[in-house]
Amino acid sequence: MSTRPATRRLTTAQALVAFLARQYSERDGERHRLIGAVWGIFGHGNVAGIGQALLESGGADMPYVQGRNEQAMVHAAVGYARQSHRLATHAVTTSIGPGATNLVTGAALATINRLPVLLLPGDIFATRPADPVLQQLEVPYAGDVSVNDCLRPVSAYFDRITRPEALIPAALAAMRVLTDPAATGAVTLALPQDVQAEAYDWPEEFFAERVWHVRRPRPDAAELAAAVAAVRAARRPLIIAGGGVHHSGAEAALKTFAEATGVPVASTQAGKGSLRHDHPADVGAIGHTGTATADELARAADLVIGVGTRYSDFTTASATLFTHPEVRFLNLNITGFDAHKLAALPLVCDARAGLEALTEALRGHHVEHSYETEYTDDKERWEHRVDAAYEAPDEDVRPTQPQVLGALDALVDEDDIVINAAGSLPGDLHKLWRARSRDQYHVEYGYSCMGYEIPAAIGVAMAAPGRPVWALVGDGTYLMNPTEIVTAVQERVPIKVVILQNHGYASIGGLSESVGSERFGTAYRHRTPEGSYTGPPLPVDLAANAASLGMRVIRAKTVRDLREALSEARATDSPTCVYVETETADTVSGAPPGQAWWDVPVAEIATRSSAVKAREEYDRQVAARRRHL
Repeated sequence: MSTRPATRRLTTAQALVAFLARQYSERDGERHRLIGAVWGIFGHGNVAGIGQALLESGGADMPYVQGRNEQAMVHAAVGYARQSHRLATHAVTTSIGPGATNLVTGAALATINRLPVLLLPGDIFATRPADPVLQQLEVPYAGDVSVNDCLRPVSAYFDRITRPEALIPAALAAMRVLTDPAATGAVTLALPQDVQAEAYDWPEEFFAERVWHVRRPRPDAAELAAAVAAVRAARRPLIIAGGGVHHSGAEAALKTFAEATGVPVASTQAGKGSLRHDHPADVGAIGHTGTATADELARAADLVIGVGTRYSDFTTASATLFTHPEVRFLNLNITGFDAHKLAALPLVCDARAGLEALTEALRGHHVEHSYETEYTDDKERWEHRVDAAYEAPDEDVRPTQPQVLGALDALVDEDDIVINAAGSLPGDLHKLWRARSRDQYHVEYGYSCMGYEIPAAIGVAMAAPGRPVWALVGDGTYLMNPTEIVTAVQERVPIKVVILQNHGYASIGGLSESVGSERFGTAYRHRTPEGSYTGPPLPVDLAANAASLGMRVIRAKTVRDLREALSEARATDSPTCVYVETETADTVSGAPPGQAWWDVPVAEIATRSSAVKAREEYDRQVAARRRHL
């Protein structure tokens, strides 16, 4: 006589919350709760479903965090996931309509950066009792399209749950993708509002504790042999460390490899900190925002060893950086898609496992001593340029942007975490910042999303309680997304926000000038009678705005003030803002100029001399582009 399997009657939303509370990741024997919390803003599309389910759970099974902006909630979840080395993340629930479409930018950022986040947007009625409902998109050619379909191209996995029982395979698939190091990104489960509230008899096995193993695939023997032969044959090899080094926890393996072989290590934005800044083999940032040391090594390299990098155009200087006539590429990456870029020898494996295998197979191999001497001497010369950029001969004047970084550099230790994403700061940080630990440098430059920094800082601080977390933002970025300051105040998350006021889009202003567009539309100034934005600066007080959102604010007018303000902010246990007005947009940086090109097409036909001159320079630079075959 057969026994019916035990079941539990719950709504779809209640079942999903109970399921998520029992999911874990595991790597190297260490277990982590996979979904640490749910962020949410409630509307008619999720208040009676996921909202009621979170209330029903009592908060013990699944903590809830109240957000102010749906995009910002995704950024906070992404910050948490990156700080957790992709072994844990948060979920985000929204209503239908605008709340759901506000997820798109955050989802794109997560997927581009290969960072896991679970999105749970409400959706229109599956049963269609009324058509259309509030906030429904109608299209004449299909009845099953909703605005949530915008999330399909920016999700690593997407499903719409039109029946309660369909949640079972969809939820399992979602966890599989979230924990797959080669396929992770934003995972979207669109939840029609009627299905969320519908009851079903769920098998108890669905709620059993599950541990998802995060694998470390080892290299193929034939690929490893080819990689070893390539390294042994190279006279001027160069490693490019990407974000995959951090995701894999491969920093120690990279250090061992560099010390054993003498191969220098340059880093992308995502890979910076793979070696400490003061390690002899660390030659700093590479590409358009790179150091002179790393970029000169790249130009002369006969073998480029990419470890966990996507080879974005900033890294390759738009395919103009690697100029050695016989340069070849060896790409160690967990995805075959990235491993084969630039017609490389692929080594498809986990970064740590691959580096360990290479180190063992190359035992006794070392680059020539003269090569080591060359790059260590060049590194020392670059450090003098960093010192010069940070130096403030007069401490009683308004600081430049590099002097702000220099003041922070003089204060922090290896516990501090610095977060940035957009504007002119990423370039200065990439060239100048001295990373003291594997996770100190947190610059999101895959999507370079303005407004990422403040919410991401909250997520990072949640994942790393007790560590000082700094969000560095320009005025343009601040105005994009300051709302989660309220969340930091509400949750008592002691983030430190540094606002650099330079009255405009300084980064794009500089780019605009370089491409012949004369900083058009990039300054925050009043419109003149002639119609241009060249009048007096706008009377905007961002410090007062931050204070109005509940944050403690310290204003700094000079370099001396700034040092004191940063020190005071670091010592506080409440959300604190340091506001400093830097030099104008025309002189915002003061950092060493770009050491390599970046392709931003310039008008081929123009009457203004600035554009004509810029096009001449563009044609000269683009002629150096190369297809690596």
